[in-house]
Amino acid sequence: MKFHSVVRDQQRSAFAKYRALYYGRAPLLEVLYTEFVLALANSVPGALGLWLRSKLYRTLFASVGRGVVFGRNLTLRHPQKVRIGKHVIIDDNVVLDAKGEDNRGITIGDEVYVGRNTILYCKNGDITLEDRVNLASNCQLFSAYRLTVGAGTVVGAFTYLLSGGEYDYTSPVPFCEQTGQPAQGELTIGRNCWLGAHVTVVDGASVGEHCVIGAGAVVTKPVPPHSVAVGVPARVVKNIQCQGLGSK
Repeated sequence: MKFHSVVRDQQRSAFAKYRALYYGRAPLLEVLYTEFVLALANSVPGALGLWLRSKLYRTLFASVGRGVVFGRNLTLRHPQKVRIGKHVIIDDNVVLDAKGEDNRGITIGDEVYVGRNTILYCKNGDITLEDRVNLASNCQLFSAYRLTVGAGTVVGAFTYLLSGGEYDYTSPVPFCEQTGQPAQGELTIGRNCWLGAHVTVVDGASVGEHCVIGAGAVVTKPVPPHSVAVGVPARVVKNIQCQGLGSK
């Protein structure tokens, strides 16, 4: 669903436009209930707020495991397409946006940490965070296709992961009017990786398991497993080995 097409629709009221962007085809009673819960608990500070959200937010998502901690001031779009595992921590000001017409949405595994101000944003795509993924503050994960972060991976602050959503610069259609080019393939960050701060991984590039990506690197092509990659564009500078993760 393209933002401009909804906003410009003269046949819809302001509430209908808001409902389409934030909830899609969810029933009206579900929309009103979610709005009530958010108004009641979303910004409440301290232990009371944590308790309220732990009880009330479970009803907003497709599924929620036990022991989940929800921070303050979350932005939820299409929460009915968000699945959350056990013992997950979602810090303050996080955006969980599962927007799309026919996508699965956002899946968060067990013991995942999503840092403050981090954005998980779907544009009819899917995002999967496997078990024990750690996303630091101010990260952005965007998916117009499929984006997966493997189990045990640590992602540094201000990192940007992009699956699809590129634009055709040869087209006469203005960029703001384009829907985005088809993705070049699924973007996968392998298990047990460490991405430093300010890393960018663009569409068409993936990172194999047990890799280290240096701070500030821009990954424009696939990085093989057991590698250290640094620079702009990122290049492999070292092969690393950890017992039990395979051979060189």
